[in-house]
Amino acid sequence: MLELLQNSIEALNNSHPIIQLCVYMSLLFTAIILLLVIYLKNLRDRLRIKGRIEATYKKKYESDLIEYLYGGDDKNITEEQQKIVHYLKKSAENRLKRKLIIATFLKLKNEISGETADAIQNLYYQTGLINSATSKLKSKKWDSVARAIKELTLFEIKEAHDEIIQLINHPKKEVRNEIQKYLVKLFRFDGLKFLNVLENPLSEWDQIQLLEILNKFNNLEVPDMNNWLRSTNNSVISFTLKLAKIYNQFSVKDEVMDLFNHPNIEIRIEAINAVVPLGIYEAVAILKEDYFTRSLDEQIAFFKMMEEMAMPDDIPFIREHIEHENFFIRISVMKTMNLITVDDDNTFKVNTTLPDFTLDNDLIIAS
Repeated sequence: MLELLQNSIEALNNSHPIIQLCVYMSLLFTAIILLLVIYLKNLRDRLRIKGRIEATYKKKYESDLIEYLYGGDDKNITEEQQKIVHYLKKSAENRLKRKLIIATFLKLKNEISGETADAIQNLYYQTGLINSATSKLKSKKWDSVARAIKELTLFEIKEAHDEIIQLINHPKKEVRNEIQKYLVKLFRFDGLKFLNVLENPLSEWDQIQLLEILNKFNNLEVPDMNNWLRSTNNSVISFTLKLAKIYNQFSVKDEVMDLFNHPNIEIRIEAINAVVPLGIYEAVAILKEDYFTRSLDEQIAFFKMMEEMAMPDDIPFIREHIEHENFFIRISVMKTMNLITVDDDNTFKVNTTLPDFTLDNDLIIAS
């Protein structure tokens, strides 16, 4: 066997350099594959052990939590409950155990409501988990800050408001997003006061998320939006216009009409699009007056608006654009002209019937 190995080595040394390279590369790849197999097996064993440990602790924490919730009276905490609090507080000093305790709390909190859910929140205070979360708000790691804010949101910890609002202009978008959701979920429209100090853009996705959260609550008292419409942050103005349309805030009509002359064309178009939902009839005369100084996109938005807002006195102005070079404007003009017909006595009626088209029998047969 030894002689065979020596002969193989000698044959390799005397072979062509390319053959030698291929052999060495094959040996190298074989060694790498063996090391990876050993590493993956070791990793799988560690994960399996970790999974068993986590399952054991989860079962223990669930049992302790249920015993705590149903093991005493409504007024006083028993000695057994105090032991559970002390045990959970001690366990929470370990990072993995703290993560499992929080997951257990949230799992049960999402499944129940009322006084029992309040008891879980109180236990969150008693075990010192709130201190762990709030301390992370000062972390230099943005992901730790974001996770801490999300945790405080899930446990509805309103006391952290003052510390969290100071981070509203955090350089990381992920942190800002968690802050915005925290404020709106816990404080509804009052939480939107962050718009007064927001310096970074509020993305379309952020706006959709905030609107989705607000939509879940009923009987909300809508705040004054005028200040937000005067913001220097264009995304704040855009979001406020959406809010005004959804919640029918006619009181902001003056600010909306001021936006017709905003430096940003997208804001001007959004303001024009808000005229119909808010029923701002005064806007028609203003937009007609400087119509020819506006961009094509604004003109298209204007005529789209006129489909709903046009009155008999507007017909002469509209008719002038019936052969406009832009297709969308021509369509809007025809729709408006079709809806409103001016009679000789200066009255108007709404056309509710479609034009009577005569079908050619020859064409029908041909088809």
